[in-house]
Amino acid sequence: MGSKQDVESGSNAKYGAYDDALLEPERESLLPSGSGSPAPTTASTPRYSLVHLVCAFVGGVALCIGARFLFDVSGITGPPPRGDDVRVQAPPYVGSTEVHQFPPASPTNAFPDLFPTNPPLSQPQPALPLQTGAAQLVAPPKIHKHLHSTHGDDMEEEETESRKHYKADRPFNLFRSWGNLSPWYSVPRGAFGVDGTAEPPPGCVVTGLHLLHRHGARYPTAWANYGGPAKFATRLHQSASQTYKLGEEGMSSINDLGVSMRLKYGFLLKSQDRMLASALNFAIGFFGYPFEGQYQQLITIEANGFNNTFAPYKTCPNANTASKANRSLPYVREWVSHYLAEARKRLSSAMIGKDGVQGEFEWTGEEVYEMMQMCAYETVALGYSKFCDLFTEEEWEGFNYAYDSAFGSPVARVQGVGYVQELVARLTQTPIATHNTSTNATLHTPETFPLDHALYVDATHEVVVLNVITALNLSTLAANGPLPADHIPPNRSFRSADLAPFATNMQFQLLSCASTPTPQIRVIINDGVAPLHGIRTCPYDDKYGMCPLPAFIEAQQETIRGTDWTWACHGDWQVPPGSEWNSTTGDAPPA
Repeated sequence: MGSKQDVESGSNAKYGAYDDALLEPERESLLPSGSGSPAPTTASTPRYSLVHLVCAFVGGVALCIGARFLFDVSGITGPPPRGDDVRVQAPPYVGSTEVHQFPPASPTNAFPDLFPTNPPLSQPQPALPLQTGAAQLVAPPKIHKHLHSTHGDDMEEEETESRKHYKADRPFNLFRSWGNLSPWYSVPRGAFGVDGTAEPPPGCVVTGLHLLHRHGARYPTAWANYGGPAKFATRLHQSASQTYKLGEEGMSSINDLGVSMRLKYGFLLKSQDRMLASALNFAIGFFGYPFEGQYQQLITIEANGFNNTFAPYKTCPNANTASKANRSLPYVREWVSHYLAEARKRLSSAMIGKDGVQGEFEWTGEEVYEMMQMCAYETVALGYSKFCDLFTEEEWEGFNYAYDSAFGSPVARVQGVGYVQELVARLTQTPIATHNTSTNATLHTPETFPLDHALYVDATHEVVVLNVITALNLSTLAANGPLPADHIPPNRSFRSADLAPFATNMQFQLLSCASTPTPQIRVIINDGVAPLHGIRTCPYDDKYGMCPLPAFIEAQQETIRGTDWTWACHGDWQVPPGSEWNSTTGDAPPA
């Protein structure tokens, strides 16, 4: 008889085959015979006597005692020593004598008047019904790999057909294809070029943490320099009987991030409405409820004319000048004209207006791009969106690529340098001597800007996170150079979904390692270790991504000295049109 299949595993099971002729007599006796009568049984005699079993048992006990004696020569039996010196028979690395009290025994908010947790807000916004982009988000039943239009019909192309713009280098995931609108996720191991994990390297312990994170998921903003669901809603209402279900702005929870940071770094303990909401939800996740009095939360002003390292564009005029700040806009328009060309034709021909006439509207590339934004926003806010299945995997990869911009902005470094100054001040426990960037001198007091804490948490916007990455000179993320606008380069190092999704976070880990007396630092972005060897003074370390802290500080101090806030933010410079001028350092054109 041939080999048998594993019924539960199906025909693809690869287990070893067996033959009926080789079955043991006991199992054979349980199988029905061909005649329907019971098969004859045979009595088997024991191979071992009771004496054999007793000897085997005694020998096993003796072997265990001998092995135990080898592990601990000091003794196996007998009472423990008198007093408190009770020996635990376990290896020294098992367990820990460190105890973490939760909640902390004593509050850390020594100045409650300076750090209120429930200030009045002028324009409260509704909360999103769903916040985290986890299991409650529903993907469409099917996203086609490729589609093309033939006489108004959508037909899926053969997978073997060569694609003009893109060949995927990762498995497709819709929720990770929305660029800066993606729900938070842990990036794949080695995504940034370092094989390590967020766990401290062997022989190292975390001694401090500086956390910079983006707010959680939000409703669309009313303004966008390109695209924007709010603009699309007007056209949608005019062209069909559809309703716009998204409000303006909004807030959501990053409670999960607070819980995660508590689990990882809880032992270190001794604006805008959505920004405050994110900070409070982080606190609930980190400290538990109630959290009042357990930490100091500084709520800064985000408005024009107020220095704020987490909203540096409020005091940087050139960051609000379209011809300078919107450096990526021509490239985005060109890229949209390539990757959405088929989609625009397909959706225009399928559009049915209020009068029931098909194809009466000609969608623009920007409007089709807005439909893709609607998919992301509606899914995060409502749990599901019919806009999602209008597009193919390739088109979603193109959407993810459209926001890949940071190092190429001429006002990126100058907007990130303020946070770098504050980071260096905390790392060196030295007050900032000259406030000549976006730092706020009024807030830099021992009470509102302490320098001796082990744990700092700051909340900002995704564009500021990208500006900080640029200012830190994490140049390995820009290793591909200026990004082209007609195709996606393979294995690119910069992905906005990896670096700036909702609730994105950068962890600056301070480490003490047994292998060196010099304190170390690592940068963890969304659980992926960022390589630091692009920083001039940091060594190459593709295993753990560590850099000696003094070397890291030295390089950042060089950046601070070399950044000209006056020229970059107030200078009369212009960006040459086209590709005549490019930047991968985030600096403005020289004078």
